[in-house]
Amino acid sequence: MMRGMHIHTLRQRLRALGAQPLHEARVLRHWAQALPWHAGRRRIEDLLPLALRQALPDLQSELDSLAQLHSAHPAEDGERLLLRLADGQSVESVLLPRGGLCVSTQVGCAVSCRFCMTGRSGLLRQLGSAEIVAQVALARRRRAVHKVVFMGMGEPAHNLDAVLEAIELLGTAGAIGHKNLVFSTVGDERVFARLPLGPVKPALALSLHSTQAERRAMLLPQAPRIEPAQLVAAGDAYARTTGYPMQVQWTLLAGINDGDDEVEGLVQLLAGRHAVLNLIPYNPVPGLPYARPAAEQAAALARTLHRRGVLTKLRRSAAQEVEGGCGQLRARLGATAAARRPVTAIVPSR
Repeated sequence: MMRGMHIHTLRQRLRALGAQPLHEARVLRHWAQALPWHAGRRRIEDLLPLALRQALPDLQSELDSLAQLHSAHPAEDGERLLLRLADGQSVESVLLPRGGLCVSTQVGCAVSCRFCMTGRSGLLRQLGSAEIVAQVALARRRRAVHKVVFMGMGEPAHNLDAVLEAIELLGTAGAIGHKNLVFSTVGDERVFARLPLGPVKPALALSLHSTQAERRAMLLPQAPRIEPAQLVAAGDAYARTTGYPMQVQWTLLAGINDGDDEVEGLVQLLAGRHAVLNLIPYNPVPGLPYARPAAEQAAALARTLHRRGVLTKLRRSAAQEVEGGCGQLRARLGATAAARRPVTAIVPSR
């Protein structure tokens, strides 16, 4: 079994086992939708070529191993899942309210957002497209999933081919509406070039966090140096081609990006755009110098922006009560593993 398994590789294996397009689609549909293999009057095995039928148990086991549950952390607003990959690495997924799921696209992240635990570890490896879909299949074994947002660990634009391949499968065999597949990015010109070309055109979420170029560069040190106004214009253009509003993601950091200057910047950038602003109060991370604004302050900010023509929603950060901000569960797993390792004493030479 290959690390970082991809859907196109899986398709090749199915065809090598004698699968015709109908057989291939049937297997992928059962996997992506987490359908029981023995549902209905006829078992799926009875509808497949002999070689594929014989290989199916091992294939099913292999697909299940792509993302396995290490621990579940229920919260009032959903459930954060720490998943173990086949090579021993781990990523996080989050079951969100109303049938939503947030998935990871990388182990770690190279953007190094100052306020994010994931970015502190850097990029360890890319996820294969099959590993991304495997997160959905696992979540669907726990409950229904009608929406998938690519906002977990990693920057989807840095793993673009794999993410788009996963989106195509989820929007077809996975039976998820295209507007309910949400591609999140800090901004990358390749995204705006590629998204309109695919057979499945997801909704777009733009991680903005500041309208001030210098402040945004400080918060997102490895993001492309594209002016916020240029990013918003590109996102708005894509949103108008799909008909789905662009989601502008804004992590609210007390005393940093919740002031009057940002209010004025947001009004200038977003008023009249085909967009909705999601204000997300920060999930505090131990050891980082950032805090969440008071609840009333955040609510007042949302009301002000809404009155001034910016469609604004004040979101609740998922899994606050379990300290489940992006990367925190994985970081705690790493710290626990490190604590369990035997300590070798180093005796200085004389």
